[in-house]
Order: sequence, then C-alpha cells, then structure tokens
Amino acid sequence: MAQLIDRALRKLREFRFLRGCRAVLSTPPARVREDGVVIFSMIGTKVLLPYLVAAKSFQAQLGRGRFAILDDGTLTAADKAVLAHHLGNPPITPIASVDTGPCPRGGTWERLLTILDLRQGDYVIQLDSDIVALGPVPEVAAAIDAGRSFTLRGEASAEVLPLAAIADWANRHHDPGRQHVQTAIEQAMDRVTIPGRPALKYVRGCSGFAGFVPGGEGRGLAEAFSQEAQRLLGPDHWADWGSEQVTSNFVVANEAEALLLPYDRYLNFWNDPISANAGLVHFIGTFRYHRGAYLSAARRAIAALR
Repeated sequence: MAQLIDRALRKLREFRFLRGCRAVLSTPPARVREDGVVIFSMIGTKVLLPYLVAAKSFQAQLGRGRFAILDDGTLTAADKAVLAHHLGNPPITPIASVDTGPCPRGGTWERLLTILDLRQGDYVIQLDSDIVALGPVPEVAAAIDAGRSFTLRGEASAEVLPLAAIADWANRHHDPGRQHVQTAIEQAMDRVTIPGRPALKYVRGCSGFAGFVPGGEGRGLAEAFSQEAQRLLGPDHWADWGSEQVTSNFVVANEAEALLLPYDRYLNFWNDPISANAGLVHFIGTFRYHRGAYLSAARRAIAALR
C-alpha cells in the first residue's frame, strides 16, 4: 500500500511539474550560434517540455552553442516542429541509425557514441533533460576556451584517480558479490588493461552533464574499455543500465587536464536545499520531484528566459 501511495504521489508531482513547464513554450526562441559548440541531448516525447527548460536555460547562461538531438524513437512530428521553432531547427538523429559496434545497445550508449563521433569537429556538451541552469556557468565557458573536457561530479568528493585507487575504494565501500554495474566494474578497475594505454584513470562522475573537446578521442577508447568490461563482468551484466555512464567517466578522466566542475555550483539534487550559489542542478530520478525543488527551479529559469 505504501508503494502504491508513493507512486501516486510521484505521478501527481510529475503532472504538476509538466503543467508548470508549459510556460517555456511562451519564451522567445533560443539565439543559436555557429561557434563550434554543440549542446547535445537524447530525448523523447515524454521529456519534451523539461528538455526545453534544460536546453534553453543552459544555452542562455552559457551564451554559446547550437543544438543537436538524438531521438529515442518517440518524437512526433509536432514535437519536432516545437524543437525547430525554439532551438533553431536542430539536426535530429534517429536512434536506430546509430551503430554501437562492439558496445551494448540501449542504456544511452547510442548517445555517448554519437557524441564521440560529433566531437571531431566541435566542442560537444552532453546535457540531460532533467537539468536546470539557474545562474552563470563561467567554469564551462573557461573549459571550452582552454580546450579542456569536463564532467559533473557524482559526489562532492569525486576526483580523477588511477584505476587501482578506484578499485581499492570500491572494494572497501561495497560488499563482494553481484552489484550494480557501476559498482561491479569499479571494484574490478585494477584488472582493466588496454594495450598502449598505461596509467589509465577514472572519476566517479555523472554523464548527465559532460563536455568533450573537439578533435579528441573518438570511439576507440570507449570501445576498448567496453570490451574489457565485458570480459570482466560478462556481456549480460555489462549491458545493464549505468555502463554508459561508467564509460563516459572513463573517457573524460583520461582526457588531458580534464576539469571536474565545482560541486557547490554544479550539483546533483539529493533532496537537500539548493544554495543561492548553484549555477546548474541535475534533478536525478530518485528525488526529482521532492520538495517541489525541480518545479521551483524550472519556474525561475523560465522567468529568466522571458
């Protein structure tokens, strides 16, 4: 009964949130720029309104970039017309057209691999639809100018570390046995080997918001890591949701001078009060509609766009 009540409350909060987000449709179209920055997202019809809040609020705060979209297969003709009007007619790639090669299908793998293809000519920023930009994002602009990739930290203490240190941490903090795919591969990081790539690193980041410098690693490193992970965990376990995030973290950690965004300004929402200093908040699924924080942030962002 308690679970039924929780589900009903979540549905009610989601309905209120989506109703509140409709106001984004009355904001002016984004001023897209052909400046070498691409803001990329995978979306579907269900997240059209929150995505518009995420995309328009972030691009307005950054003051740069144009949009590109990966369609999860559910966008309608009406959705695409809305996107064309608000986001400068962005290119929309159907997910079925993405070849994942030796990597799993699903679980946002198509998103990461498309980003690694796109980055050959542009600075590509992965932006989840459940993000809201609430203030200036100078650290992101500085990373673009300096040619540095970046990622949102998974938690405030996250740092780029050698693989052995990651495995040691994971094994001290988690029990042995079958684990969520991220925990399982982090526990096995000290056994990851990729020919010609010594001194590999990893960071416990969040793939919901990450930047990839132009001309950097294509798919090669991601595919090699994925094949190692399949060897260590087995293909079925590695195909679980979360393996793409691990791989995004791995790729960013092995970029030259990768930037971890300061967590006091770029954070995941864990049902704690959001400080006035926050520039960007990622409303992860666990607590997305708690406290009305997501709706309040969306309303602030929409008001700023007007």
